[in-house]
Amino acid sequence: MRSTLLALTLSGMLASGACAYAQDQDNSPPPQGQWGQGPHRMDPDRQLQRLTHELSLSSDQQSQIKPLLVDQQQKMQALFQDQSLAQEDRRAKAKSIRDDTHSKIEALLTDEQKPKYEAMEQRMNRGPGGPPPQ
Repeated sequence: MRSTLLALTLSGMLASGACAYAQDQDNSPPPQGQWGQGPHRMDPDRQLQRLTHELSLSSDQQSQIKPLLVDQQQKMQALFQDQSLAQEDRRAKAKSIRDDTHSKIEALLTDEQKPKYEAMEQRMNRGPGGPPPQ
């Protein structure tokens, strides 16, 4: 009888804790102008800084890549503000924008930088806790 009462008490506490947690979650979209500031969505300057650091970009490469990153960010902002598209269509278009930017950046890299860039992209796409690369 005591163990049943204890189990019921613990179950009730767990259920109310889960409800409280769910109510505390903020599921609202990011404020206007805040898109791209999460841990996986860097602004163009931070992206360029990271690419420069990891790939040892030349100043010429930096000046060619920055407009690509700015353009990508602007297209993504416009895409995510366009509520007329279905979520699946928005995802497909976002992937297309990322793929286009990726190929343009890759075209500016040296043969030595390309494998490093691919490895960076794989790490970013996998994200924390994602499946290991195959």
